[in-house]
Amino acid sequence: MAINEAKLNAFLGKAVVDLGAAMSAVLLSLGDELGLYREMAKGPLTSAELAKRTGTNERYIREWLANQAAGGYAEYDAASDKYSLSDEQALCLADPNGPVDLPGAYAIVQDLFHIKARALENFRTGEGMEWGEHHPCLFHGTERFFRAGYNANLLSSWIPSLDGVTAKLAEGARGADVGCGHGASTILMAKAFPKSEFIGIDYHEASIQTARGRAAEAGVRNATFETADATSYRQRDLDFIAFFDCLHDMADPAGAARHARQALKPDGNCMVVEPFAGDHVAENLNPVGRVYYAASSLVCVPVSLAKRGPALGAQAGQERLRKVIVDEGGFTRFRRATETPFNIVLEARP
Repeated sequence: MAINEAKLNAFLGKAVVDLGAAMSAVLLSLGDELGLYREMAKGPLTSAELAKRTGTNERYIREWLANQAAGGYAEYDAASDKYSLSDEQALCLADPNGPVDLPGAYAIVQDLFHIKARALENFRTGEGMEWGEHHPCLFHGTERFFRAGYNANLLSSWIPSLDGVTAKLAEGARGADVGCGHGASTILMAKAFPKSEFIGIDYHEASIQTARGRAAEAGVRNATFETADATSYRQRDLDFIAFFDCLHDMADPAGAARHARQALKPDGNCMVVEPFAGDHVAENLNPVGRVYYAASSLVCVPVSLAKRGPALGAQAGQERLRKVIVDEGGFTRFRRATETPFNIVLEARP
């Protein structure tokens, strides 16, 4: 076998970067839980200063800071021996209300190692794994990571991209958030449109209980939450139904689409937010696709297969979703309303 040394070195260089990222995942989570990023966002600090402010041990903090700077997650000034976060780093690491919450994503990574033994068995047998069987860090991490995207996009671009939905909700309408999880999207819409009523629906009882608590904390009175699956909730004559990053996980996505079609008023709107993906594998062989294929292998596909579903996967693509929503689900109008680097936003109407 003839080895191309340049190609070998290039691959190993990439592999070392990935290995460093994997080994640093726990350190990123520690930085979040110990408040290290929040303190660094306030200004440059030595390891001793950061340790004092956070009640941590300086020797450990010294090593942690060097790791962060080596990976490009912090800035280091050799002259002062101080570390800091750039505005951009702070936005992603120290601001849970910002447009990207990276520590939330790393909570999802923690779950993937918790369920490794189960995943190994699933790969061998083809069996699945229900959402509720995962470690709770998956539920909290999903809420944090996706909430950031909702904060950045839902009210400013996603809902405005739909036909007449902003006006309906402003005047007073009835909406459902199917697969709502901890209710971040439901609560955000309820706060923005106080004249409308929203129902968050999820089949995971523990998540519904958390969503109710989140709504109470936020003082939201026009959002309620119900434990039900996507094909059995009772609400009818709805003006608006949303699926946020969940349709591809479902055991019966076509049934969920049919149920939504029946639950909507004739002039209603259905918004389906899905991970950004092209219709062919080759279009998704990029960093975003890599993240989604990983999550799909260990979370999305197993959830669907747990009930012998079609396992659309997180990279289903618009054409496959169109078949589910229109051909199998009964909607007659379907379009891509807008997109972000991480999501496509589809609108379906009766």
